[in-house]
Amino acid sequence: MIVLDPEYRILAANTAYQRQFGVASQPHVGRKCYQVSHHYDVPCDQAGEHCPMKRAFELRGPDRVLHIHHTPRGPEHVDVELRPVFNAQREVVAYVERLSTVRGASAKPSAEGLVGRSAAFNAAISALHRVAPSMLPVLLLGESGTGKELFARAVHEASERAQRPFVVVDCSGITDALFESEIFGYEKGAFTGAAARKPGLVETAQGGTLFLDEIGDVPLSMQVKLLRLIESSTFRRVGGIETLRADFRLVAATHKPLREMIEDGRFRQDLYYRISAFPIHLPTVRERLDDIALLVDSILQRIGSAQRAGGSKFSVAPDALAMLHAYSWPGNIRELRNVLDRACLLADDGVIRIEHLPGDIVAGESADLGSHASSPSLSTRGELTDREFAQRVATFSGTRSALAESLGMSERTLYRRLKTLGHVDYRR
Repeated sequence: MIVLDPEYRILAANTAYQRQFGVASQPHVGRKCYQVSHHYDVPCDQAGEHCPMKRAFELRGPDRVLHIHHTPRGPEHVDVELRPVFNAQREVVAYVERLSTVRGASAKPSAEGLVGRSAAFNAAISALHRVAPSMLPVLLLGESGTGKELFARAVHEASERAQRPFVVVDCSGITDALFESEIFGYEKGAFTGAAARKPGLVETAQGGTLFLDEIGDVPLSMQVKLLRLIESSTFRRVGGIETLRADFRLVAATHKPLREMIEDGRFRQDLYYRISAFPIHLPTVRERLDDIALLVDSILQRIGSAQRAGGSKFSVAPDALAMLHAYSWPGNIRELRNVLDRACLLADDGVIRIEHLPGDIVAGESADLGSHASSPSLSTRGELTDREFAQRVATFSGTRSALAESLGMSERTLYRRLKTLGHVDYRR
């Protein structure tokens, strides 16, 4: 925790803050919070981020946000809660800020777990961090390949049930009879082939988390039994008469439009309201293009560790990375992983180049470059989109200052955008 004055200066910092965020020979007291946390020269809101101090002043109450902070260990996700302190005249004279490092995701390349820094990704992580300590059912929504199981596991690991089992149930393609016996288990002699009692996945998840992946595929006839399980926390094994008590935290996921399925009778409305107490939208890759370089580095770390002894490193050439940025990724992270798996097999020297990418990615990029050859297209705000920015960087041959001038931005702004693309070493 730290205490701030209304001018963003740190007045005091407790031992936990100094231990977690401290850097030797760099005292915190007297410095501006945004200088320490973000290495900014201006407050967060002036740098395009949510500023909890500004919001707390407007609300005259607490504000909470998830930020990326610089720490001695590198960039990390930090949950920030800020509360104003009033004098007798109800004037804000100081702020108390509580900072908690979020362990469920990494803001730098990582060989495992969730990775990202974009606004869309941070919004999902922020929601996850808020709901994880509770017992509310969580519904993960998003396209196929957006990492639902990783998010579900992160919810489990951030909860009080982290030391108990995390059990995955793949609901797609399971028949009624098989689904019931898998979920609830069965007694000896319940059906032909049931030679012994078998506990179901509900029993396996006792005290932990039950993850129902692709819950939109649960047969309609089984949805009523699933609803009863969730509402009563009781069940019976197939062929059994004993009522057993269930104890699990429910996390469900689907890429299907459940509301539409309710309207045409394919999904029960009462079940939907039981599982969707806390829905979280998982962003597609095209919604988090700022994370492409980070995702690529992380996936290459995992591939390198799996394919080569000693974890040899792979890298991506700048022009090839620009093409990865420009592609729409309909298969999301799963497709990105497949593309990089293939490219690594072709990159004999460990450097992935354009010729190692699939033809549809190269063709799509070439068409876009051709359409923007005469002059760069702009977003609706009059600014280059990340996709267009990546193309300009890949094709520009001048210095960094010249590139900044051609894009109509300061070198500092250019550097921040280059950093998100992994081009921080772009020529000066």
